[in-house]
Amino acid sequence: MSAFQKETILSVRHWTDSLFSFTATRDPGFRFQNGQFAMIGLEVEGKPLMRAYSMASANHEEELEFFSIKVQDGPLTSRLQKIREGDIILVGRKATGTLITGNLIPGKRLLLLSTGTGLAPFASLIKDPDVYENYETIVLAHGCRQVSELAYGEHLVGGLRDHEFFGPLMRDKLVYYPTVTREPFRNRGRITDLIASNQMFDDIGQSGLDIETDRIMLCGSPAMLEELPAMFAARGFVEGNHSQPGHFVIEKAFVER
Repeated sequence: MSAFQKETILSVRHWTDSLFSFTATRDPGFRFQNGQFAMIGLEVEGKPLMRAYSMASANHEEELEFFSIKVQDGPLTSRLQKIREGDIILVGRKATGTLITGNLIPGKRLLLLSTGTGLAPFASLIKDPDVYENYETIVLAHGCRQVSELAYGEHLVGGLRDHEFFGPLMRDKLVYYPTVTREPFRNRGRITDLIASNQMFDDIGQSGLDIETDRIMLCGSPAMLEELPAMFAARGFVEGNHSQPGHFVIEKAFVER
């Protein structure tokens, strides 16, 4: 248990029957880069039950925030979805992950492509002033099955647009592109298909993929994490990591259990 810090739940919000977010206290010694994840969980029968969760809060914020799916028979999420204010969670003392800007070679447009709770690390990154300093445009794409599942992302972006500091930055640089696959909505379809057909770029009034200027981060469903890297590689994009920055990076560790 010494590898984990005990933190207190400060708030819980259930967005749909399958999605919720929560905030918790943050130990002053816990450091992370925006876009990283940590192991978090609960003590069950005297033992830690942990899963990887991306921080949805930025590294300059005093509280931790997480965005989670509910899996009724999931070992952790079946329990975690029942937490309330004042409960205790465990947070690993070390953060890690590939979705950090240092793993990308410099570019002009940053594409943050997510599905479901894969939005979480990008919730952290769009609250990072350095991202706005380093890129001319940031495109945050979030794909879900139903319109209701976009609620967390819409609340996040709406709040930042009204923020004293981030509001002016976002108006100039951030493009939010929500899309759904199973209901009528202004943007329809899978992110993979919308990029392949250039529809997403047409919708936001921007040019298509350009290896010279575009840098990409991916976090989401297994299908997206298989299809999009193959598409990018076919166009000459190179995957980056901690030892060698590239045109795009992938995170596969967000929780689905």
